[in-house]
Amino acid sequence: MTPISKIKPGLADAVLLAGRLLLALIFIHEGTTLALHFMRTVEAMAVVGISAPLVVGVIALQLGAGLALALGVFARIGAIMLGLFCLATATLFHMDFSSQNELLHFEKDLAIAGGMFVLSIAGSGGFSLDRLLRQMPSVPGPLRRILF
Repeated sequence: MTPISKIKPGLADAVLLAGRLLLALIFIHEGTTLALHFMRTVEAMAVVGISAPLVVGVIALQLGAGLALALGVFARIGAIMLGLFCLATATLFHMDFSSQNELLHFEKDLAIAGGMFVLSIAGSGGFSLDRLLRQMPSVPGPLRRILF
């Protein structure tokens, strides 16, 4: 199997961009939907014990980390946060395996989390704002290693 570093740089960067955009889409869409229907979202989440401040946090996470992935800026951090979010969502909301639909949602959340963790290791690639930031001499070495 060829490591991603051995694939032609343009092709690897294009695949990472496509993967980032596909993964980001679901979070940007869902975060936007929750924000546009905020009061309905708060009412629905209150039924399962989730408070309004936590709903705001979820919306901010989905939009912020989703945009980070799409733009490729601090994408590793965004991917880790969204991966953990997917694991939490799977275990908190989709554990009724007697329902085929819930099982499917559980499995999808796990698959998305896996993709996020892979992305957190692979990084955002060359078609990203991270690449531009990485080239800036003003970013200190230790921070550069963590973020990029």
